[in-house]
Amino acid sequence: MKLWMRILLVVLVVEVLGGLSAVTMGGSLSQWYPALHKPPGTPPNWLFGPVWTLLYLMMGAAGALVWHRHAARPEPASGQGLRWFAIQLALNVGWTPLFFGLHFLGGGLVVIIALWLAIAMTIRLFAGVDRLAAGILVPYLVWVSYATYLNAGLWWLNR
Repeated sequence: MKLWMRILLVVLVVEVLGGLSAVTMGGSLSQWYPALHKPPGTPPNWLFGPVWTLLYLMMGAAGALVWHRHAARPEPASGQGLRWFAIQLALNVGWTPLFFGLHFLGGGLVVIIALWLAIAMTIRLFAGVDRLAAGILVPYLVWVSYATYLNAGLWWLNR
């Protein structure tokens, strides 16, 4: 399979999973979330959709680059990187229903910390396979660092 086809396929899968996860939010963005006490630096709600859409696109491209290398020449590093990519994606998708669907701020904090660690591990493993793929994930790690701060602040302020 050609690289561009892998990129298209993985981006589509990641975007769909991210979109399906967002469906679990229900009316939380218009009812529950606005009533919470927010930490300093909380962005406006409209910013989250475009940022996550771009990050999912970048995640998909990074995953496809490593998948393409792995398909051409399977190696333990690329296989491990793809496993960690799947783990971080599952944690990413699982955070939204926990946080917004169940309003479980503490559980969301535990998951987002695990997500941060899984992204860091993915970047580390991807760096040994494809530096571009690893680099593409750095903004994702930065955003999840910020989101971890927000989640922790929301948990702390709304105990």
